[in-house]
Amino acid sequence: MNNKTELTIREVSIQCGIPTPTLRFYEEKGLISSIGRKGITRVFKSSVIEQLSLISLARYAGFALDEIAGMFSPNGTPTINRDQLLTKAEHLERKIQQLSAMRDGLRHVANCPEENQLTCPKFQALVTKAAKAQLLEDKRRHLNKSAK
Repeated sequence: MNNKTELTIREVSIQCGIPTPTLRFYEEKGLISSIGRKGITRVFKSSVIEQLSLISLARYAGFALDEIAGMFSPNGTPTINRDQLLTKAEHLERKIQQLSAMRDGLRHVANCPEENQLTCPKFQALVTKAAKAQLLEDKRRHLNKSAK
C-alpha cells in the first residue's frame, strides 16, 4: 500500500475500487470527509481507505447509508453501536430463515408429485404461511415509516 499521508480522490478510487462519483456521494452524505483540494481535485487523509473498508463491510451487512453515517464520529473514527449490530444480526437471521423456507417451498413445488401443484396440501400451507408473513412485514414497514 502507498505510504502517502494524503491521497487524491483518484488515488483513493484506484486503491479501493470505488468510482469517484461514489466517493463524492459518500462525502455529500457525510460518510467521509476530504481535507481540502489541490486545484479542483479533492484530497483525503490516507486513513479514508480504512474508513471506506468499514463502509463497504457495513453495506454488505445490509446497513443503510444513513445508518452507516451514524457509525462514525465527525473526525471519521468508528463509533459502532453494539446494540445496532445485534439488531442487524437478528434481522439477518430472520431473513435467512425466510429465504430458506422460500427455497424449500420452491423445491417442493418443482418436485411435487401432485398433477396440479395448487392442489398440494403442503403447497397450500406454504402459500398461507407466506401470505401471513408478508402481511406482518408490510405492517412492520408501515409502522417504521410512521415512526419516522
